[in-house]
Amino acid sequence: MNKGLLVNKPSKYKPLLQLATIAILLSFATRLVLLLTAGKHMNASFINIISGFFIGFTFDLLVSLFIILPFAIQISFTNNFIYTPKGKWIAIGVFIILLGIFLFTSLVPKDFNRDLYKAAICYFIFRFAIFIFLYTRSLSFRLRWRTVVLKIFFFITIFLLVFNAVSEWFFWDEFSSRYNFIAVDYLIYTNEVVGNIQESYPIASIIAGVAVVALTIFLLIRKSIGLSVRTPLRFSKRIIVLSALLIGIAALNFIIKPDWKNFSSNNYVNELAGNGMYEFVQAFKNNKLDFYTYYQTLPDSTAFHILRQSLTDSNSSFVSNDIFDIERQISYTGPEKKMNVVLISVESLSASFMQAFGDKNNITPSLDTLARKGMFFTNLYASGTRTVRGLEALSLSIPPHPGQSIVKRPGNENLFSLGSVFKDKGYTTQYIYGGYGYFDNMNYFFAHNGYEVVDRTALKADEIHYANIWGVADEDLFTLALREMDNNYALNKPFFSHVMTVSNHRPFTYPDGRIDIPPTSQTRDGAVKYTDYSIGQFIKQASQKPWFGNTIFIVVADHCASSAGKQALPVTGYHIPMIIYSPGNIAPQEISSLTAQIDIAPTLLGLLNFSYKTKFFGQDILHTAPEKQRAFLSTYQGLGFLKHDTLVVQSPVKKIMTYQPDFTTGDAREIEGDTALTREAIAYYQVISWLIKHKKYGALE
Repeated sequence: MNKGLLVNKPSKYKPLLQLATIAILLSFATRLVLLLTAGKHMNASFINIISGFFIGFTFDLLVSLFIILPFAIQISFTNNFIYTPKGKWIAIGVFIILLGIFLFTSLVPKDFNRDLYKAAICYFIFRFAIFIFLYTRSLSFRLRWRTVVLKIFFFITIFLLVFNAVSEWFFWDEFSSRYNFIAVDYLIYTNEVVGNIQESYPIASIIAGVAVVALTIFLLIRKSIGLSVRTPLRFSKRIIVLSALLIGIAALNFIIKPDWKNFSSNNYVNELAGNGMYEFVQAFKNNKLDFYTYYQTLPDSTAFHILRQSLTDSNSSFVSNDIFDIERQISYTGPEKKMNVVLISVESLSASFMQAFGDKNNITPSLDTLARKGMFFTNLYASGTRTVRGLEALSLSIPPHPGQSIVKRPGNENLFSLGSVFKDKGYTTQYIYGGYGYFDNMNYFFAHNGYEVVDRTALKADEIHYANIWGVADEDLFTLALREMDNNYALNKPFFSHVMTVSNHRPFTYPDGRIDIPPTSQTRDGAVKYTDYSIGQFIKQASQKPWFGNTIFIVVADHCASSAGKQALPVTGYHIPMIIYSPGNIAPQEISSLTAQIDIAPTLLGLLNFSYKTKFFGQDILHTAPEKQRAFLSTYQGLGFLKHDTLVVQSPVKKIMTYQPDFTTGDAREIEGDTALTREAIAYYQVISWLIKHKKYGALE
């Protein structure tokens, strides 16, 4: 063995220290850029910002140690002994044992993921082949080989770190937060997400820029990588270093708590204090949060008692004295109105886009006209910030609950839904979507809860004027909807059609020549105005149909375009419009009652004068006394309850805060909590969690 090829410098683990430093500096730079991006919206004290950076450093340190861990293992266990005659047979023996474990024992589960299982076997075979190849080569060749391989993986890691920093900025720009459940969801729908990114940003230029930055950083540390490979170190010392690293990771992981970043009342500061990669892992781990584990609770009987009192109304009566049963009989006097119903849930339609709420850009002329001619709800709040949350509220009429929406959860079949009520009344019920219904589990959820699903696959190629990664243009969606409605009318049955739009979503592209904002601008205003145009055209075309005079049209947002703000639950980020339009049947009027998105279903059924049995948590807002009016706002973890201009927010780690919100700015002032209001907030969320957990929100027998 040529000892002259080796060096005697304390450089074995220097590149790992450099890589950890790079990760920390990139995270610091990202945090600084996000701070500057927030600008005046941050509105935080200097002390809070500094505290956020300090807390962020602890997360950065832990993440950096995890990043260097694979390299530390590789460096610690790479040695020349296995290339000696004695070491060769030890290496072969270890390989045979490991392969035997994979092939002939049950220690490695084969059925968990067959592709992963096969990949692991191929990896071991590949590594053994490399070992045989290197065994026949000289020490100098092996050192060069290791150096090249290590440099490649170092460059890839640096590239990914830089790419992550850039990605975090784009995610912040869209959602005003670090990675969260949305980022986890996006991993599932890579086709749509990658397509959306490609259509929204100059991805080739971005990747090229990232590569240049990564290469520049890599060149600064490349020499230390080569020195590391050629630096001898006793195996015992390597184990000591590796053990110290593992102990450090374990200790920091035990000490650091995810909730550390939520130290401030300013949500922007809290988000800055986080680390994107750390937040992503936490979101992946906690996409389902058990209410009883993470939130303050009441005795179940108490929670149900409070809720039953809240749901009590003059036209409803409980069918059972069982405290754990919320089923009620809703009764209206007079004949039922078997009118057709078209419910249009509009992607990302904030109230602020409409002239009625102060917009000066005239991007919703059709909706503004409908608002003047229909029943216009001006004080309505969305349940959440994702389409699935809106669909959950509209179809199931339940408060949001922590973690994933029910739409995406397993075991979400045969629930009590708006579709099932209409179906029991003899209606044809459909969910009509402009994209592919597999996205966000829409096909499965609606098909198993009282709806027939119709998505873009029902359109012929010549019926599609334009499509992006999310689906067909809204005008083509409404062409499909009109065709389905005509077919339903021909069956001589009333129909209920829930239509979900897609065009008002990044990349904000749409057909040319429809509106005065060119699609090349790829702006939110353009997308909003195009969706508004499409709705206007749809109503105009529907007015020529024989079924128009006997149809109620509801236009409502699934959620706002943005929920960003200083507060975790800024009320302005949940304020959405709703219009109920049926000329000759519903007189123009403005409804200023505090309305939750879950109230839409029972309000609609009330307009039809339907008597029915229900499990809905929502209420007919047109027959609800002011003192019973409330709304629900949520993130994946924060659960808000808005009543009497007071916002109660429940958070994990059993924390409850009460605020006086500013309905103009979205800011909020913390105030002393009201016991009765807090208990009512807990009751709503606890009861729906109990019912879902015990499978008691099923369709009526």
